[in-house]
Amino acid sequence: MGIELVENVKLGDKLDEEVLTPLGGVLFHKGRIVMQKELDILQAFLITHVTLEEEKTKDGKTGESNAEEKPSQNASKQTTNKQAAMKQTPTSPLQQEYDNMVQLLRETYNTFVSGQNMPIMDIRVQMEKLLQQLSSYNILKFVPISFQERDYLLHNSVACAMTSYMLAQWVNIPQREWMQVALAGLLKDIGNIRINRAILTNPKPLSAGEQEEMKRHTVLGYQMLKSVAALNEGVKLSALQHHEKIDGTGYPLGIDSTKIHPYARIVSIADIFHAMTLNKAYRKAASPYLVLEQIQSDAFGKLDPAYVRIFVQKTTQFHNGTVVRLSDKRIGEIVFSDQTHPTRPWVSINGSIVNLVQERNLYIEEVIK
Repeated sequence: MGIELVENVKLGDKLDEEVLTPLGGVLFHKGRIVMQKELDILQAFLITHVTLEEEKTKDGKTGESNAEEKPSQNASKQTTNKQAAMKQTPTSPLQQEYDNMVQLLRETYNTFVSGQNMPIMDIRVQMEKLLQQLSSYNILKFVPISFQERDYLLHNSVACAMTSYMLAQWVNIPQREWMQVALAGLLKDIGNIRINRAILTNPKPLSAGEQEEMKRHTVLGYQMLKSVAALNEGVKLSALQHHEKIDGTGYPLGIDSTKIHPYARIVSIADIFHAMTLNKAYRKAASPYLVLEQIQSDAFGKLDPAYVRIFVQKTTQFHNGTVVRLSDKRIGEIVFSDQTHPTRPWVSINGSIVNLVQERNLYIEEVIK
């Protein structure tokens, strides 16, 4: 097919050369399948031409499709191309191991409900497989492919495990403890299996009595984990303390920063982030950048301020050229990041600079690439 006008590109076409932004950044790599999101980005960056792979005819030769095909045949072909492109898009190793971890956690919950012992070795083996894929994990961009709202607690826990593992490294927890921190993130909410499911899935505000029942998951979780020899005390205390606040206003014990375990401080940050960036039955996911700003404001008196500062800095360390969508749906690329305002970089949109520090009504809604 060669060079083609963007307006003539069909869903399912494959790029045969890199597509560059006006500033020279790589927008899409060779081999990318063009779907509706890709078309939107190409149009947003005013890209007029792309190079596409040539189609193969039935006899195996390359060439243009039959110009005499009927419109209905063309429409059917486009639909087929779109479906084929979706089928050809492989699930990444990260997503595969993530899904396996979600399924194993589901089985673990069922095991505990039936009174059996925790399959801790199975959990550790699968966690190791998942953590081996973390080089592909971007905290702000990762979205579970198989997410369903009824499985929110499972997804929150697995995502917290990955994020807690990374944060443990960033705040200089000894390497020998990183796996235990990941397990702390994974098992923090296991006490919820002893809570009435009607309360867990209630889309309406909870009554005072229901709120007190919900808070019991911390104590229940600690009691369920305390006899598991393969878990260290930090993992068990994280289940108990991940809703404590450094000013003593949290629950269940109302302890202050002097008594909150470092694992619990890490897990509480990861828990808040993923609780707000995953869909729930009663609330849609929020922009990860807005959530980071909320976490920053909560650091005063609620969360460990040193851990929060490192978390925000590390998760927003993007190279210039990162493609983002703003809250007004415009798409642009980051061209400058101010270390004092890490969630509000400068974004280039069609040659114009949007300074998010000054334009406070706007924010980054999504990191695209």
